[in-house]
This record gives sequence, structure tokens and C-alpha cells, in this order.
Amino acid sequence: MWFDSGRVCLDLVATFAAPAGAEEIQDGDDLRLWLTGAGLVPDRTPIARVGPDWVEAFRALRRDVGSLVRAELAGAGPDEGALARVNALAAGPPPGLCAVQDQEGHLVRELCGGVECGALLAAVARDAVELLTDPGERDLLRSCEGDGCTRVYLDTSRGHRRRWCSSELCGNRERVARHRRRVLAARPG
Repeated sequence: MWFDSGRVCLDLVATFAAPAGAEEIQDGDDLRLWLTGAGLVPDRTPIARVGPDWVEAFRALRRDVGSLVRAELAGAGPDEGALARVNALAAGPPPGLCAVQDQEGHLVRELCGGVECGALLAAVARDAVELLTDPGERDLLRSCEGDGCTRVYLDTSRGHRRRWCSSELCGNRERVARHRRRVLAARPG
């Protein structure tokens, strides 16, 4: 899974925006990995049940956030239904964080009161609202220029000249393709 978009809501959108269009959150286990990888659930926090209802709820939020972000990039007005659904989720209480001691006596993060789907959805939806209402952040939104890639990210690079969602993925593909074109063009015909 990819966690280099600059915002957790964009990382969620990226779970389907892969160049091949593959679904990265296929089941509860995949969602559990994403929740931990995105930092929404600390590593030590047990997640008892992540069922199909959770998966569908996060996929629905992903569709709505993706719609709003792409509308912003296109300079179009937002889909009113998507905006209402994201706002409704963002209004919910996010998960509470607690500091607890680990076995060595160090303070570590845990979620207070357990892991609840609605609270995690609220955290991602709130991140989307913060992104879409902050002019400075909105100005950093970019679409990957990689061939066939639909990922979006925040361009926080120096000079704001980042072209690809990932230098290792799409950037490398582009460099290889450019090299092949130069080699083919240099061959005697």
C-alpha cells in the first residue's frame, strides 16, 4: 500500500487509484493493514472486528473524497451528495488517543475506548474537509503525470515541481520509457 500522498484522505483515495486500477482494500484484513499503515490505528492497538461493512464504508468514503478532490483539481464545483456525505462523517467524533506505558516504561499511543468504524471514518473525512478548505493545501494538490496513473498527492517538494505520485513507481517508469525512446531514436534506420 502507498502512503506518500501527503494526507491520509489522499492515501485512502490511492487505494484504488493505482495505475492498474486494482482494488487494494479487498477485505477486512486489507483494511486493517491500511488503517495501521496510515497511522489511524497505532500498531499496539488490537482491532477486534473489521468486517465487510467496514470495507464498504471506507470504499464509499474513498469514492466521495476522490470525487471532491478531482472536482477541485478540475476547477469544477463539488458533487453535492459527496460533499454532504463527507461533511456528515466529518462531524462525528474522531477516535480518542491515550498515552500509555509500554513494557520498557516508554509512552506510546493507543486508541481510548477501542477501535470504532465511525470514529475512523470521521478522522479521514475530517482530514478531507481540512484539505479541501485550506487554500494553501489545495494549491499543492496535483495529479500524477505517469502514464495511466490517476493518483493525487500534495506537492510539497522544493519548488513544487514534483510530477509523479512516486518517483520509485511512476517516475521510474517514465525515465525507463524516455531512455527506450532515446535508444530507439538513435538506432540507424
